[in-house]
Amino acid sequence: MRFSSIGSGSKGNSTIIEYNDTVILVDCGFSLKETEKRLSISGLTPSKINAILITHEHSDHIRGVSSLAKKYKIPVMATAGTSKFLRNPSALNLTCIDTQSDFHIENLTVTPVPVPHDAREPVQFIIRGGLLTFGILTDVGAITEHIIELYQRCDGLMIESNHDEDMLLNGSYPRSLKNRVGGNWGHLNNKQMLYFLKNIELEQLQELVIGHISENNNSISLVKETISEISKQLSSVSYATQNEGFDWIQLKS
Repeated sequence: MRFSSIGSGSKGNSTIIEYNDTVILVDCGFSLKETEKRLSISGLTPSKINAILITHEHSDHIRGVSSLAKKYKIPVMATAGTSKFLRNPSALNLTCIDTQSDFHIENLTVTPVPVPHDAREPVQFIIRGGLLTFGILTDVGAITEHIIELYQRCDGLMIESNHDEDMLLNGSYPRSLKNRVGGNWGHLNNKQMLYFLKNIELEQLQELVIGHISENNNSISLVKETISEISKQLSSVSYATQNEGFDWIQLKS
């Protein structure tokens, strides 16, 4: 299994997971043209994508879904709440997923994880292929016991560390936006990300990617400083950026 990102941040998000001949795209927050360009850089032809999974309806995650899916006839999977925000849903091969049930895409098993976020019916995903497990956990306002329980044994993990509390508090965002981002239905800050990592099993974790890092209210150096106290427990750490995402990372069974 390998995974990659063509961009991670408030201007657009999309993550690719490949296992054997199965390829899934989690979110597509870029225009059709931009998505095609970024996928090409990753060496991926859109026609090879087996399905697009959507975490929630915010534009930085859903902007290009309908146009990409329609052009390349790619099935789309989303919760009922999220699906209401898709453009021209009747033209799509759309499946509404049950947040309490696993589902399958070819040889992959996908577990949807309900999360606290200011969206209609948001989820994140844990994806299993063979003996390998990859988890995505972004756009989450608070870490719940249910989240900690489900993400215990990941071989690969992508988690957000959106903002530094002080930078957000003292930054230029209006008060309403500060409250939304920093609230229990917003995004994880650096301390929350660290709390999560301290409460899951890290022995099995081969690759950790930290993404959705705010360009205005955080920095990679601050994130590195935050995780320094557990750095010896982490086998490999990478950082996803808005412009480049991150290159393919291989997981070994």
